[in-house]
Amino acid sequence: MKYSYIKPRAKSAITSEIKLLVSFFSMTLVMLFLTYGFLLYKDYTFMSDKAAYAQERDNLATVIEQMKEEISYIEKQNLLSQKIYTQNTVLKDSITNLFDLVPQRITLSEAKLMKNGLILYGITPNKEVYSFMLQAPLRSIFHKTYSSFYPAENGWLHFVSTNYIDEEDNLLDMEDEDEN
Repeated sequence: MKYSYIKPRAKSAITSEIKLLVSFFSMTLVMLFLTYGFLLYKDYTFMSDKAAYAQERDNLATVIEQMKEEISYIEKQNLLSQKIYTQNTVLKDSITNLFDLVPQRITLSEAKLMKNGLILYGITPNKEVYSFMLQAPLRSIFHKTYSSFYPAENGWLHFVSTNYIDEEDNLLDMEDEDEN
């Protein structure tokens, strides 16, 4: 005797609900492993980028130090060039003033400009013209002035004028200017 109108089917332990549950858990585990792998990859790239940035920072610090040294060198060169330019300007003005100081009746053949003195070679009609027109202005500028004369073929006199500024007086003048 049969109590059912349908044919019994075979029952298994794996039902559709269990299959659905296992598929959701497996998808969740796969997503967790993928997320973990992604985070490991990001951590690795972050560490490698961090090392690269640290290396770049060290390189830039070295370059900055080199640039500071170059800037310091350029500033020193600039100061030196300004000092030389000033000295050249003073020398140019001194030479211009020297030639303005020489009267037309006296002819210079050579002038040697030294740090603390001046040597003039030239020709003058006589000692009086030299004494009044050139030696007097030179004595007002220099502390020591020496002149020697010897005759030329045309009746004029060759002269050598050696003029010096005392270094000690020059240093005292500089100290007085610094105090003011």
